[in-house]
Amino acid sequence: MATPQMLPTSLLYVFIALLYVFSTVVSGQFNIFSKYDLPTGVSGPTSAAFGALSKGPFTTVNDGRILKWLGSRIGFVDFAYTTSTRSKKLCDGTTDPDLGPVCGRPLALSYQQSTSLLYIVDAYFGLLVVGPLGGLANQLVGGFKFLTEVDVNLINGDVYFIDASLTYELRNITQPGFTGDATGRLLRYNPVNKQVSVLLSGLNGGGGPAVSSDGRFVMVPEITVMRISKYWLAGPKANTTELLLNPSGNPNKIKRAGRVGEFWVAVSIGNYPRRPLIEPQGVRINSDGVVLQTVSFATQFFNRSVTLVQEQGGKLYVGSPRTTYIGIYSN
Repeated sequence: MATPQMLPTSLLYVFIALLYVFSTVVSGQFNIFSKYDLPTGVSGPTSAAFGALSKGPFTTVNDGRILKWLGSRIGFVDFAYTTSTRSKKLCDGTTDPDLGPVCGRPLALSYQQSTSLLYIVDAYFGLLVVGPLGGLANQLVGGFKFLTEVDVNLINGDVYFIDASLTYELRNITQPGFTGDATGRLLRYNPVNKQVSVLLSGLNGGGGPAVSSDGRFVMVPEITVMRISKYWLAGPKANTTELLLNPSGNPNKIKRAGRVGEFWVAVSIGNYPRRPLIEPQGVRINSDGVVLQTVSFATQFFNRSVTLVQEQGGKLYVGSPRTTYIGIYSN
């Protein structure tokens, strides 16, 4: 086998260039940072979604609103909310967890391009949907303790979402002595017959599912036990589950990546159980659970967990419940 010293000069340059490209992909690109600041006094952008023609992003925040980005000159503006009990005077800017049942706390979004509908899961008010004009979202299904994430099947329009627990609510997780349980569920909502079915139960922690672009399976994270599983929706393995990956940290929301068959996972090393320092990462995997790339967000999200890593237009949009901005990483 030829060594680099034996190669002609032109081939040597190609060899070096390929090594550079390969090492860049493995070690992580996305080293240019910018951000979209939330309105003054607002925090907790835990999710993002992009509308038709990449409009947005839309994001969810602590005080119960869904905001929409209208460009650097305007910034974020109110777009939607999840309950008629919400008042701007009481709720805007609040960080009081006990106001969640009054103001709402939307945690995740999924935009359906074919219908221009924005699906929402609210920790207190269930699965909802809102049209392109925004306003008060329409509740599709309620009565849950703690919904955490949602994703729409691009093929048939079914909606997949996770109920993190049958026993505790979002506001309970910050209370002294809190311990999680294994009562989480993966659920499916059929928009045609308006029925909800339970696909998986006994899940540990919340996080968020991601349906493959071909609709054949859904990725399911379990935060507290550091596990990602694949639930098959179609094919010879339909209605079965297999372990896909045990990441090095706690996996939260999973989102489809720019390349078909790949996904981004928001991972926080040292979040559960709590270590002195949390290391937030974006981990890109393929449909077989092979890690393709790891990007560290430790500088801009120092000691903060991340709940969202979403690729859009060649950039990574990163969200955390403990920041006042959405981070944007580009190459």
